[in-house]
Order: sequence, then structure tokens, then C-alpha cells
Amino acid sequence: MTTPNHTDVFFTAEFIDGPLAGDSEERVLVHGTHDEKLSVVALVDGLESIFRYNAVEARDIAGKLHVTYSFNEASSDPFESEDENE
Repeated sequence: MTTPNHTDVFFTAEFIDGPLAGDSEERVLVHGTHDEKLSVVALVDGLESIFRYNAVEARDIAGKLHVTYSFNEASSDPFESEDENE
């Protein structure tokens, strides 16, 4: 019996724009592939917001999968704080 190579079950998600621009995180491959769409929960001004991202590019860097995601503003919660004085 062989044991699976657990280094092949993770990939790096890189966020290129939107509220998570410049961030990256390790995610788990599902059935050997990355997610085409992601929903990420984050705090903005103390409130939980859901941000949706779509995959735009997948590439291999030093033997590891890296996937670039772009912000889908239309299907996400607003992320700019509202000024009460305006």
C-alpha cells in the first residue's frame, strides 16, 4: 500500500485586487484541482463581509501550484467604509 504525497494537496491562492489585494493563503485542492471561484470572509470596520474572487491564472512555481484570483465586486459585500458625516 502506498501513502499519498501530502505536499500535492495544497496550492497558493494569490489575490491581485479588491480588499484582499496583495494577500495570499494556502488552500486545499479538491479532487486534485483548485477552486475556480472563492468566497472569503473578512472583517471590514468590525463587520464580517463576504468577498468573492474568480481564478484568472494558474501556474507552477518551483513545483507548487499558484493560482491568481481577481475580485468579483458585483457579487461581493461592499468593502469601503461609509463615513457617517457625509
